[in-house]
Amino acid sequence: MRRTPALNKIRLDGRSLTRSQLVAVAYGAQVELSAEQLPAVTRAADFLAEQVRREEPIYGVSTGFGSNADRLLGAHHLRDQLPGAKRSPETLHEELQRNLIVTHAVCVGEPFAPEIVRAMLCIRINTLMRGHSGIRVQTLQALTQMLNAGIVPVVPQLGSVGASGDLAPLSHLAIVLLGGGEAFFEGERLPGAQALARAGLEPVKLSYKEGLALNNGTAQMLACGVLALSKLEDLLDTADLAAAMTIDAFAGRLGAFAPEVHALRPHPGQVKVAENLRGLLDGSTLADIPYHLVPRFRPWLPQSWDTEAAQQLSFDIGWDWVPFSQRHGREKFYTRFRPFRGGKKHQPQDSYSLRCIPQVHGAVRDAIAQAARVLEIELNSLTDNPIVFPDAQAEHVEQQVISAGHFHGMPLALAMSYVKAAIPVLASISERRLNKLVDPATNDGLPGFLIGNEDATESGHMIVQYTAAAIVNDLASRAHPASVYSIPTSANAEDHVSMGANEARHVLAMADDLGKVLALELYTAAQALDLRRDMINAARDLADRADAATLAAKVAGGPVAGTDDHAGFLAEVEGLRAELSAAEEFRPGRAVAIAHAKLRESIAFLDHDRALDGDVAAAVQLVRDGSVLSAVRAGLRE
Repeated sequence: MRRTPALNKIRLDGRSLTRSQLVAVAYGAQVELSAEQLPAVTRAADFLAEQVRREEPIYGVSTGFGSNADRLLGAHHLRDQLPGAKRSPETLHEELQRNLIVTHAVCVGEPFAPEIVRAMLCIRINTLMRGHSGIRVQTLQALTQMLNAGIVPVVPQLGSVGASGDLAPLSHLAIVLLGGGEAFFEGERLPGAQALARAGLEPVKLSYKEGLALNNGTAQMLACGVLALSKLEDLLDTADLAAAMTIDAFAGRLGAFAPEVHALRPHPGQVKVAENLRGLLDGSTLADIPYHLVPRFRPWLPQSWDTEAAQQLSFDIGWDWVPFSQRHGREKFYTRFRPFRGGKKHQPQDSYSLRCIPQVHGAVRDAIAQAARVLEIELNSLTDNPIVFPDAQAEHVEQQVISAGHFHGMPLALAMSYVKAAIPVLASISERRLNKLVDPATNDGLPGFLIGNEDATESGHMIVQYTAAAIVNDLASRAHPASVYSIPTSANAEDHVSMGANEARHVLAMADDLGKVLALELYTAAQALDLRRDMINAARDLADRADAATLAAKVAGGPVAGTDDHAGFLAEVEGLRAELSAAEEFRPGRAVAIAHAKLRESIAFLDHDRALDGDVAAAVQLVRDGSVLSAVRAGLRE
């Protein structure tokens, strides 16, 4: 769901950036640097400059990188001594940092969407504001100006192994700052130097460790992860909403969602989902309806109904009567439940895809909550290397510039692996509910594929389930964790990497596909809900206007007139008629009704087969842009 940019600038201090603020920046909000934190940034940069003046050996400042870490920079370029060589305009320290960026910008594939790149820029600026990276304030200000000007570096999606951070993608960010690479600006893809010039900005020449500070970190995986979770948190609520609509369409049972039930197994996500379902189904007169009041679908015939208005219905309804001779040993049961078998079986529990929604949806919520905890820590963490401690009391510089492993993406990678495994679970249970709705063997008396099909020419929602099944299979195939496959890099200097960038990128793409499955369930559940509600209300209306003999025509298996059991049969039909007539109009929960109405603004009830591609596309868009969920949230606030 696209967010509206915040009106005020997001203040970056390296310590207080939130996920919601990052999402706002991703979609257009601007940033500013915390003035209070800038002295710390300056102190670390000045410290490095002083150590270089003292000729102290510092990794990535006066040494090479990775497997070249044992090679110290000299006082001048050896190649300047070649016959006919032109003197280099850069110092070795400047060349080291520039070369780091230009040689590492080697990603391939389609560019990331602008919101991902903007989030990456924001994350990088924020972590450098911690004051332990050695970057100069003017370089940070140039990076900030580039972000605020709307320059979006072209960052191809494939190339990071997740340690040393997202080196290659972040180099694509930094190379534009140097006047290289490519960037999008005002709708055009331009050379980086042109984008800077059009925005009125100048290229930057990097100083000590600045290249390393700019490309050594976890910004790509973190940006993808944060934006994925932003989508997934809305999709969690959408999944609960789709499930609630399906429960109403089934006239399901609510006991499995009772608070006292979940107090005995209080996983936070499970408790939350049960609470959500109770709220979404509040006001429903379909849920927990007595079984015998629910009729079964029968195909429409010209003689199905007794009035012109009723003849407009696209279905017929009916029950089977349980003869007196089949009740022996069950007499007590039939004093509580009327002896009519319609769409619902007399059983105390629904199938797992309905009854276990809190346990399954809740477990997915807990996986995403764990990932959110990890990402929130990472947002305000230092993730480059080496780490500069300019104020530390130390005998040697190695105690003030410490090489560590904060660039390693494994905390994020494993968190994303957990989410990758959770996404197909949520999609799978949604598809199982969808399948249950369209299958006449499992949909509790609704028509097969949710279409009247009186002439046997219609497929209804049959193939909608195929599409959902295909997406679920694809999601499951992509759920294998990338984090378990480390491939060493940099001549084995980096001999264990996280692959967290691939992990987070997969999660971001999978979130969109999860939304499609949930949209298909909502689309199908809305059709089923119309049928269930209209069938039961048709029975109620018939009972209200007709006598027991008329209603008895909808009941199969009753004794013929003049037999011993006929009078008793009519008396029992009259009991059914009176109960239906006395009932209030059957309706879904208030929140479900709001969601149903929002869907019906774009998608009409399927009374006869038509091309469904437009319906499906509309349903997917209503989930993607959050329209259905927003309508429910707004309606419940009123």
